[in-house]
Amino acid sequence: MNESPRRKELTRQAAQLFVQEGFDRTTVRMLAQEMGIKSGSLFHHFRDKQEILAAVIEEGTQNALVIARDALVRCDNSASARLHAMARAHLETLLTDRSAHVVALYDWRRLDPEARAHLSHLRDAYEELWEQVIDEALAEGLIHGDRFLVSRFVMGALNWTVRWYDPAGPRTPDDLADELVAMITCRSG
Repeated sequence: MNESPRRKELTRQAAQLFVQEGFDRTTVRMLAQEMGIKSGSLFHHFRDKQEILAAVIEEGTQNALVIARDALVRCDNSASARLHAMARAHLETLLTDRSAHVVALYDWRRLDPEARAHLSHLRDAYEELWEQVIDEALAEGLIHGDRFLVSRFVMGALNWTVRWYDPAGPRTPDDLADELVAMITCRSG
């Protein structure tokens, strides 16, 4: 779907409000007030609050895919470089476009079944990128373990950074990616 710039801006504002207030506590009136429009005008752009949530998650997941794919294209083909690129891309996604991704993490289960089915292909495509990179690292002996568990542990650790990471603190997202890769990779000797 080709979205208007106004709808994209409204989606971005909704994401911020969902993060601040929580999806369940955010009312249509609150959304309209945040967006500087009348409640009825909101329905010119979206059918209902559920469609707004789906738009937020779709935009966030599409952005995550673009960032991850670009990172993989720019790095060399070693498993270590690709693992680091994915970790760094995931952190970039979470920490620079924070709202949409936090909503996707915490409110995915709030989507109605139709929206969840529609958006599953995006989430699955993102997870497939991770699985490919983890499979490569496993094949090279860089990491050991069950792919499913490794990917869940890695993504869980990265996702949790939205709770504790301070961008003004002493560590950069690159530092975090380096540290994560160092923790999960096998070192000989």
